[in-house]
Amino acid sequence: MIFRLTLSTALLALTAGLAQARDDVTIGMVLEPPNLDPTSGAAAAVDEITYGNIFQGLTRIAADGAVQPALATSWEVLDDGRTYVFHLREGVSFHDGSAFDASDVVFTLDRARAENSTNAQKELFQGIETVEAIDPRTVRVTLNAPDGGFAYNMARGDAVISDPASADQAATAPIGTGPYRLAGWRQGDSIRLEAFADYWGDTPAITNATFRFIADPTAAFAAIMAGDVDAFPNYPAVETLPQIESDPRFKVIIGTTEGETILAMNNAQKPLDDIRIRQAISHAINRQDVIDGAMFGVATPIGTHFAPMHPDYVDLTGLSAYDPELSKKLLAEAGASDLNLRLALPPPPYARRGGEIIAAQLRAVGIRTAITNMEWAQWLETVFKGGDFDLTIISHVEPMDIGIYAREDYYFHYARPEFQQVMAQLKATVDPDERSALLRQAQELIAADYVNGWLFQLPKVGVADAGLQGLWQDAPMPANDLAGLRWQD
Repeated sequence: MIFRLTLSTALLALTAGLAQARDDVTIGMVLEPPNLDPTSGAAAAVDEITYGNIFQGLTRIAADGAVQPALATSWEVLDDGRTYVFHLREGVSFHDGSAFDASDVVFTLDRARAENSTNAQKELFQGIETVEAIDPRTVRVTLNAPDGGFAYNMARGDAVISDPASADQAATAPIGTGPYRLAGWRQGDSIRLEAFADYWGDTPAITNATFRFIADPTAAFAAIMAGDVDAFPNYPAVETLPQIESDPRFKVIIGTTEGETILAMNNAQKPLDDIRIRQAISHAINRQDVIDGAMFGVATPIGTHFAPMHPDYVDLTGLSAYDPELSKKLLAEAGASDLNLRLALPPPPYARRGGEIIAAQLRAVGIRTAITNMEWAQWLETVFKGGDFDLTIISHVEPMDIGIYAREDYYFHYARPEFQQVMAQLKATVDPDERSALLRQAQELIAADYVNGWLFQLPKVGVADAGLQGLWQDAPMPANDLAGLRWQD
């Protein structure tokens, strides 16, 4: 009898141990990526699946925002920031079995800076003068001017290293060096990744991952409650957080992102080429009402295009404070008594909810808007690439991306020469104090020009099964680090 009880107890303990040894996870996402090539698209959803999972760069951004080694184990900065020598990791293979070496780095960087490059952040690579493979494990990059942020830029998703044999197929058949490889894509439903058996690093605890695409907030809440997804790192139904927080099965993780959420304006198109019109629009917006209505109060107001968590952030919200009477006065001065503008809204709930609120606020000062709800691919093609819009609401989640305001081809068409000069100085400066001063100056310039309507910094609101460990609290980079996840023992 004693033996039978002891055996039963042992079997129960073994069964419990096996039940806890999960190696799979299902992650919920609001948006489905248009493709899986981070070097040719601007959608954050691409990086949220591929960054650090499928693809890796010379460097990487960790959960705390620090630049860390990745495919380069170390690097040297020479000539006051004009030359970078990267020492590459040994024993690395691409998912197709080919070996990684210096020639892949040369190919990737030359491809990104080529005249016919389709890289969404091509500007990041324009300062490269030459890329040389000194030997199979060493690459020297020479820049045409010092660049204190080059190691950081090499950590962006736009700079991941590609396999020359498969780079052109990365949109649908990505081949990288990361701990996971693509296992399947059901369009409109999900993407599956599986652990790469020949990965150079430690074997991850999660060997099978599924990303499910659930755009509707109500459906996202239902999926979490039913256990159909294990985590929603960027949860769209923030109004349900009290209910989730009260349920011991789940945990809520609130942090911040690099996502400056803005009412973007087409500065090249009448009447928005008139600063008085842009200023009037900015003063017509009650940020707190937008935050309360679109984000249920969970967001930080901003007054320029810069993350408040950054030490160089300048609080310029007062410059575009809510003042509808001033808006009416500015519109009258500009002779805009009957203004009709198009407002394009992509799928995220913050855009759709926020758009309705802002449309009402603009209507209160005499500006009428025609709202068009767009699917993600349509928004990217029409607004971001085509520039065919008046107003739109979008969160720019690329880290340290204030430099986009210097780009003449960027969709809101600002590119003031004085701003471009500040950005050129910043790129050539390695002194930390000088860089801080230039970043503050850049923020003040675009705020004073009312380039866009500054709304709020997108929070990172995540919900997850209480037993899932390793999810990022903040998002210094759009990413879901699968290799850092594990189930609690």
